[in-house]
Formats: sequence, structure tokens, C-alpha cells
Amino acid sequence: MCNKQSKAVGAVSIALEGVQDRRRAKRVPGGGILHEYVNLYVNARNPMLFRRVNIHRTICVLSVCPEVLDLPGVVVTDRNAASNYVRFASGSGGLSIVNGALTFAQSWKHPQDMIEEWRHKSAMCAEVLVPARVPSGFIRGAYVSGNVARQNFEARGAAVDHQC
Repeated sequence: MCNKQSKAVGAVSIALEGVQDRRRAKRVPGGGILHEYVNLYVNARNPMLFRRVNIHRTICVLSVCPEVLDLPGVVVTDRNAASNYVRFASGSGGLSIVNGALTFAQSWKHPQDMIEEWRHKSAMCAEVLVPARVPSGFIRGAYVSGNVARQNFEARGAAVDHQC
């Protein structure tokens, strides 16, 4: 569910608060504010996940069916949606604005060019924005970082039904 709804049910956020300050004020062109959308990263192996490596045993990454792009009101971004220079596009056709080479690169590091590193880091955080919530039938699996994380995941009674 979106940030706004998850706060209402007391969910624990792993988001970086400084980034959330930007997202709280950012509006999707023709739509709502970012906190009214579920943000799905195009590439889960991105700088945000790297920043949360210290809690890897307590988190998982959900895999979502690509058909989520066909839901009404879905928007794709070419980089982190809170970025100043982000582009937005609608639905499955919106993937055309995502630079796959940048988004799925092994690293965003550019030691000789900090500006390029910032651009690349943001591009690796390209997003699919889904209004309000992602129906559970679109979740097709979960990735964890090892046995401890898997045990924590299973201890919560988590199960995924592959419906898509």
C-alpha cells in the first residue's frame, strides 16, 4: 500500500526520512502526491537497498507481476520520482523512458565524475507508481538475503500465491 495508507495502519517504514521529505511534497503530473502511490522500483538492487544493508535480515523484496503496469493510473518514472529532473510516463508504454543500461548497471559509482554518479544513482531508482495499493494477486514472490531472513519471513506466516 502507499505511504499514506501504510502510516494509517502503523506499518514500519524502511525509507530514508530525508528522501521522504522530498516525496511528501512532490506531485505526479496530472495525479496525486507521491505518498498516494505505491512505489515499485524497476530494479530492486539499487542505492536505496544498499543503504539498508544493515537490516537485510529483517526485510524482503517483493516481486510483482509486470501486468501491474496495466492497472488504471499507473505511472513510470525514468529515475527516482523525487528527483528534480524526473520524467513521468503512463502505464506499460512508460517503460520506454527507462534507460535499461543505467537502471540495471552493476554499479552507479563514477569516482572521477560526481555529477554523473548522482545522475546514475537516481536512474537506478526508476519507479513504477501504482495509485493507492497493489492488489495482492500481483505479488508473485519474495526475495530474501539468506536463511535468517527467510526464517524471519516465514515466521510471520508469509506466503505468496503465484496467481499471475
